[in-house]
Amino acid sequence: MTTSFYASLVEKSLSEQGISVQEAERVLNDASLNLLQLLDAAYQVRKTYWQNDVTIHIINNAQNGWCPEDCAYCAQAKSSAADIEEYPLKSDQEILDEAKRAYESGAHRYCMVFAGRGPSERRVNKLAELIQSIKSKYPIEVCVSAGLVNEEAAKTLKAAGLDRLNHNLNTSEARYPEICTTHTYADRLATLNAAQKAGLSICSGMIAGMGEAPSEVVEIAFALRKREVSSIPVNFLIPIPGASLVLENTLTPQYCLRMLCMFRLVNPKAEIRVAAGREHHLRALQPLALYPASSLFMDGYLNTKGTNTLDTLQMIEDAGFKVRANADVEALLKTLKQENQTVITGPNTGPDSVVFKGLNDLRPFQALKS
Repeated sequence: MTTSFYASLVEKSLSEQGISVQEAERVLNDASLNLLQLLDAAYQVRKTYWQNDVTIHIINNAQNGWCPEDCAYCAQAKSSAADIEEYPLKSDQEILDEAKRAYESGAHRYCMVFAGRGPSERRVNKLAELIQSIKSKYPIEVCVSAGLVNEEAAKTLKAAGLDRLNHNLNTSEARYPEICTTHTYADRLATLNAAQKAGLSICSGMIAGMGEAPSEVVEIAFALRKREVSSIPVNFLIPIPGASLVLENTLTPQYCLRMLCMFRLVNPKAEIRVAAGREHHLRALQPLALYPASSLFMDGYLNTKGTNTLDTLQMIEDAGFKVRANADVEALLKTLKQENQTVITGPNTGPDSVVFKGLNDLRPFQALKS
């Protein structure tokens, strides 16, 4: 294989033309393509728009469980038997405290996630108040994931200072009825359209590993490109005991990396995030994900734990990348190294949870009972 194909991927990705569906499918399917050369091609595109910067996102699971939707992959769905810690909406002070911790942990963006079909008018107004309060206290971007949102609600959140609305497509249009029956793919597209009409930045991605074919992964990448989505989280299905979707894992570290490369080449300007499941599916190849991806989650994913702060920051530094943050990341890294890891127990963590002194009250990251 000559280098001409890889060079053409870079050239087309950076042009108005963009790579074709056929080229995107080849990135995923053609075993003769060298993975390291694909990573280099994706990195050339990433470097053009993101240099060596990595943005860190921290999720606050502001409400957990009692969801009326039946999304088969989700531990919080009404169809799930997962043994999770259910709790109602956290207090304003809890949410503000966690925003403070996110900022002090080097996060560029603080993401609040709310279980449920979608927010009522009362909930929208409450969210607006919280957003205003957070933005007045900390120089951090705020993202909200609140389910199905109409244009009026999106405008209210925009006026309050919301930077970004998250609403994932999750899978292809044809496969969507297989993973959810309480709302449709069209409902999700309507939420994205409402947010964009309100002037909000959009975060929307997928969950890989739910039985989709490579062509469906490509379909999602191009659907997001069509809508000029600015932030794309690529999640890899985490097998949570009790969730109604039980599938044999077909994802390999190499395929996950090819997927990230494809998303970068199809959406060159987007913030591609290696999201939930990176630890489980990429394993020792995690650092290579930073060559196509310019963003990641730190500490955990709603109902499952992720790698801790020190390991994540150390991985980014060791790979030669730089955290984009308002906080002094070097000072934080130095402090964490000095403190070392501490095993603790308490109401917000399981007995085997490994966290750090000063960062031990982040309930959403340890919401899955041990």
